[in-house]
Amino acid sequence: MDAIKGFFNDQARQILPEIWEVAKAIGENPELGYQEHFAVGRLTGFLQRHGFEVERGTAGLQTAFLARYRGNNPGPKLAFLAEYDALPGVGHGCGHNLIGAASAGAAVILSKSLNLPGEVIVIGTPAEETSGAKITLVEQGVFGDVDAAMMFHPGSQNVAEISSLALDALEFTFRGRAAHAVAATHYGINAVDALINFFVGINALKKQIPDDAKINGIIVEGGTAPNIIPERAVAHFYLRARRRKSLESLREQVIRCAQEAAATVAAQVEWKKFEFSYDEMQSNATLADTFARNLRVMGIEDIAPPQTAMGSVDMGNVSRVVPAIHPYLMMGTGTEIPHTRDFAHTAVSQEGERLLLLAIRVLSFTGWDVLSDVKLLQKIKREFRQRH
Repeated sequence: MDAIKGFFNDQARQILPEIWEVAKAIGENPELGYQEHFAVGRLTGFLQRHGFEVERGTAGLQTAFLARYRGNNPGPKLAFLAEYDALPGVGHGCGHNLIGAASAGAAVILSKSLNLPGEVIVIGTPAEETSGAKITLVEQGVFGDVDAAMMFHPGSQNVAEISSLALDALEFTFRGRAAHAVAATHYGINAVDALINFFVGINALKKQIPDDAKINGIIVEGGTAPNIIPERAVAHFYLRARRRKSLESLREQVIRCAQEAAATVAAQVEWKKFEFSYDEMQSNATLADTFARNLRVMGIEDIAPPQTAMGSVDMGNVSRVVPAIHPYLMMGTGTEIPHTRDFAHTAVSQEGERLLLLAIRVLSFTGWDVLSDVKLLQKIKREFRQRH
């Protein structure tokens, strides 16, 4: 470990009690997306105490924020992304209390360097579990002047390079004609029949699509009373695929299924997106390799090869506009299941504290490499341009 990273390592030990208190407090006071006022207050308070300039309400989102620390020398702009929303009924079952704290902690560690080049930015990104506020932040140009972006996520193993599935969230509304279910059966057009036909068609379609494409749906509205032929039925579907182009093809197939299902009973169908669309995560391999190298600096050799997570993250949209990584680090024994109360409990335990210390160290080391190594940043950007 060289001298500057040794300095950052010592700084991590010094700030750990303070940043762990922030992480634990957020973990014990979970808030849903766009309601994370307590979390934002704790994170921005920590950053302000360490000299960061803080703007709240970024891009018109009440619980988004932007914190900046400018170095003494010119250089790139590096963004750490903070998440802090919880899951309904579960709490921080995805460890977002650790994610937000790690990004803030790593940024503060870098700010302690007297020779800091460029600028360190913490972008507070609410509602990852629901509507994906990073998409709004991307669309509003928040990442326009950022040279590289990174965060970490608690998981079951150490993986530096992660990809994810692109996602579309579609709502299908079938419209028929209401009538008495017995006395005027011939007059009615049953929207639920059309919806059931749709699900049957989707089940057949699932057998024809690639293994990494996913279709998951639920019925959210299916009539009001058994003696009334339903005139309206609604379903919500998540469609996922490894690439946005493949997802667009899958979406067209699903829409055709809906149209054909409606036609069988002379119903009508409309569709719309009911949540933001997520692009696939495209980890910058050069940046991910740098993160892995810093894990080895910390004595961690158990690093899994690049993987595709069978889910979707709004960091994917960020990775389309700026070189980015979304690595996973193992929490506890690695056997805790995400989106459970057990995972949430671990995220506020000693295992969570140990993971937080590792994360702030490796993120700060990687951030320093990006800020201080001109050739490395050129390589990162060259890879990004070639992929886009």
